[in-house]
Amino acid sequence: MRRRELIFTICSAAVASPLISRAQSAMPVIGFLHSGSPETYQVTSVLKSLNEAGYIEGQNIEIDHQSERGQYERLPTLAAHLLNRRVALIVAMGFPAAATAKSATSTIPIVFVTGGDPVEFGLVAVSTARAAMSRA
Repeated sequence: MRRRELIFTICSAAVASPLISRAQSAMPVIGFLHSGSPETYQVTSVLKSLNEAGYIEGQNIEIDHQSERGQYERLPTLAAHLLNRRVALIVAMGFPAAATAKSATSTIPIVFVTGGDPVEFGLVAVSTARAAMSRA
C-alpha cells in the first residue's frame, strides 16, 4: 500500500508541476537504467506511453538515460548516478538492470521490464505479487 501511495504522489507531482510557480525546484526526474541505447524498442514504448499519459520530456518531466551497453559491471555505478540525481522513479529494462536497481534502493519506486518471472528472479516478494494480483 505504501508503494502505491508513493507512486500516486510522484505522478501527482509530475502532473501538478506546470501549475506550480516557476520559482519552485526543477521538474521530477525519471531514471532509465538499461543495457541498450535510448532508441531501443522497449525504451521507446515506455516513453510513448508516458507521452500518451501527458508526461512530456522537457515540459513536466526530465528523463535521465543510463545505459551500460553490454558492460554489466557498470550497472551499480549507473544506478548510483540515478540515486545522486534523486530520481522520482527508476525504469529498469531487463533483469540485470532491475536486480541492480533493487539492490541500490529500497525507497525509490522501480518499474521494470523483464522476460521472466519476477518472483522467481527475486525481484518481488510472493506476498507483494499476490497483493498486486488481488487488486487487479
